[in-house]
Amino acid sequence: MSLNRLLLAAVIGAMSVSACTREADSPPNAVEQTPPAAATAPTAPPIGYACESGQTVMLQYPDTATASVAYKGQTYALRLVPSGSGARYSGSGLEWWIATREGLESATLTRLGPNEDVGVAVLERCSRPSANPDLPVPGPQPQPAPGGVLPSSAPCRAGQLRLNSETGDAGAGNRVNVFGVTNAGTAPCSVSGYPAVSLLDSQGRALTAIRSDQNPSTATPVNIPVGGKAFFDIAWNVVPQEAAGERVCPSAARVRVLIAGDTAALAIPLEFTPCGGRIRVNPFRAGVEPGSAPAAAASST
Repeated sequence: MSLNRLLLAAVIGAMSVSACTREADSPPNAVEQTPPAAATAPTAPPIGYACESGQTVMLQYPDTATASVAYKGQTYALRLVPSGSGARYSGSGLEWWIATREGLESATLTRLGPNEDVGVAVLERCSRPSANPDLPVPGPQPQPAPGGVLPSSAPCRAGQLRLNSETGDAGAGNRVNVFGVTNAGTAPCSVSGYPAVSLLDSQGRALTAIRSDQNPSTATPVNIPVGGKAFFDIAWNVVPQEAAGERVCPSAARVRVLIAGDTAALAIPLEFTPCGGRIRVNPFRAGVEPGSAPAAAASST
């Protein structure tokens, strides 16, 4: 092979190696990426609530069934749940309870317990002027009891209350027992009207032969501060109604109580023998003194 041909071959080989080296060093062609879809954000405008601690809780209500709570840099998704008054949202370990009265929206942000039902700590108490006509506040509003008085606190729930027996009274065959309900929660609450009272025997069975009548009386809401109490009583007769064929009166071993607006029951042991097929219940009140005496039981049917 001539010298010229050898030089030409060397040059071509060097060019090939150089091309291969440049191709290996070059980054691969960019692959077009489809940008991720933007997260759908609530379209409702954010609403700020000023809190007693100095914090601001921001709320968005995308619709009448949901709420988005922004608090201390975190956002929580909540859903509307049943409530006795105002609007109550729950989820993500939090509860947002809001009510509107006299042009002011008042709200409480509460941390829930493990069962996502009972509040264990109030995080914030907040408010703002009620200037947003689109704010959803569904559910029944507080209704005045006889006497026209509205409660100023959210209705109590059974999980907040502790039932205990306070005192008793006796005379002329009639008996009265006063019960107290203590607010063991973390925020004030209110009770009103009559508790639903039923009796159980020693086996836990309902005494269906004993009816619970409401003793006519003035019922007004009672606001219970944390650690405070409200009271009600039951009255009964211990003399068998022999004219009606009653020789032995039923034996009750336990009193079961339902608070208006809640299906969870409170119960306490109490052994007594109500005669005449009924007990009479007085409404909630602020004082421990027994309510008005029930009407005398008829001596015959």
